[in-house]
Order: sequence, then structure tokens, then C-alpha cells
Amino acid sequence: MDGRMSRRTVVLLWMMVLLCPSLAVAADAVPALNSVLPPEAKDANMPQQMEGFNLSGYSDAGAKAWDIKGDTADIDAAKVAVTKVNANSYGQEDTNLKAEKGVINKTTGDVHLENNVVITSQSGATMKTDTLDWARNKDLVRTDDKVELQNETMKVDGTGMEAHPSLKAATLQSDVTANIQSEGKDKTKDNRIQITSDGPMEMDQNTQTAVFTENVVAVEMTSGRTLTADKMVVRFNATTQKIQEITCTGHVSVKQGNNVTYSEGLVYKADEQKIVLTGRPKLIIDPGDHSTKDTLSF
Repeated sequence: MDGRMSRRTVVLLWMMVLLCPSLAVAADAVPALNSVLPPEAKDANMPQQMEGFNLSGYSDAGAKAWDIKGDTADIDAAKVAVTKVNANSYGQEDTNLKAEKGVINKTTGDVHLENNVVITSQSGATMKTDTLDWARNKDLVRTDDKVELQNETMKVDGTGMEAHPSLKAATLQSDVTANIQSEGKDKTKDNRIQITSDGPMEMDQNTQTAVFTENVVAVEMTSGRTLTADKMVVRFNATTQKIQEITCTGHVSVKQGNNVTYSEGLVYKADEQKIVLTGRPKLIIDPGDHSTKDTLSF
């Protein structure tokens, strides 16, 4: 075994012991390899460089839990800097994470990623951003940058995010714009609804809901009908993943053409494109000549 290959092998084993205590690495493996290393490589605190970086972690049951690969790695006493990061998290739903570069904290195992960060879930959902922090032990990813989330029926843009790596649960902090397919009466049409809010917005695939807060505006793209409210709870069809129902509360209004309706609450039925108003609704009818308006209170 030449000196270069020996150094690379011991660095890998040494990193596994530090980063992944659950890995099955013999306690005497590193001392045994020290006997064939040149003296300068025996110092674990000495900076190291390597190509073809590949590190894996396993559960207590022995199943592969995650892995991180990269083109190159610069290793020092506190961290590992990796280029062309390609990481995977394995579990109930596998997740892939890529970035141009990343830094692994050897004490915590947390990963900071930068430049063209992309998460892809097993279901096909994707998230794109500029920087991302992966708290491995908490199984959370977060960023303060602009974020794009997308799947087959929805595209959401916002600023700042905290999520599970599988993207099944996520919170976007501010400046949220979501374009979501709705059931709609005519299935041949593009039944999109665009929802904007100041945020935050919380999505949860387990409950099939998305909750929008602060200055929420929803526009039915086929008709132009506009709903506004302090809060909107969107419920999805579990099979089609399209909007099934929207419940609005707080300063609710509906605008269609020149007519505006106000109420305390509202439920929008997507498959019928029907609205049910609650809490003393008031309808303002504009005849179009802008000289008179009729108000109907219920």
C-alpha cells in the first residue's frame, strides 16, 4: 500500500469515528494503519486533502441512514469542506440533496451548503435555494434565502424556510406566492388558483393542508374572482393533490367584476367553484356606471 492510499484510508476511518459513532468501525483500526503511514499523516489535526470523498452513516439496526459524496474534500480539525456535494437521506422516503459546495461540522455532523442547492424527494418534489443548513440530528433543513418548492400540482416561491428533508412538512417565512392546481368544475381547463401572502405559510402533507397568513389573496385564474382574508387554510385532495377546499377567516372579501362581498368567514368548494359565506355577509353591487352602488346585508 503506497503512502497516498494509506493516508486516504486512515482519514476516512478517522472521520467515520468522529462524525458517525454508530458506524461499525473497529476501535483499533486507526492505530493499526498508523504503522504504515508516513509520520506527517499520523497527526489527526493536520489538514488533509482528498479526491472522491464518500462518507456514510448507519442506524442502530444497521440500515444505511445517509451518505455524503463529493469530488474533493479539505479536512482540518473542525470541519470538512466538500465540493460538488451529493447527499442522500434514507428512511420512509428517500431524499437527495445536491450543491456546488458544502461544509461538514465534525463535532455536530451538521452540514452547510452553498450555490445551486437542490433537494429532490422520492415523490418528485423539489426545493431550490442558494444556501441551506442541514441539522442532521434534528432532521431539519433551513435557509434565510429565496426558496422555490415544486411538485406536479404546485409551485411555491418565498423567502426563508424550515422543512423536513423529505419536504413533507415545510414553513416558508415571508413573501409567499403559490400557484396551485384546483379541482374545478371543468377538468379540461387550467384550474389554477394563485395565492399570495406576507407569510408565514405552513405546508403539511400528513394533514393535506397549507395554511397562509397575513394579507392573503387568492385569485381563481379561470374567472378572475379574488378572495382576501387574514388567514386561509387550503385542503388538498389526497389522491390528486389538487385544491379541494379553502377556508377563509378574518376580514374576508370576495371580488368579482365590480361587485364585492364582505363577511366574517368563507368556504370555497373547488370542485363546484362555489362559495359559502358565513358571519353576516354584506354584498356591494356596482351597476358599472360608478354613479350608484347598492348594498345588501344578510
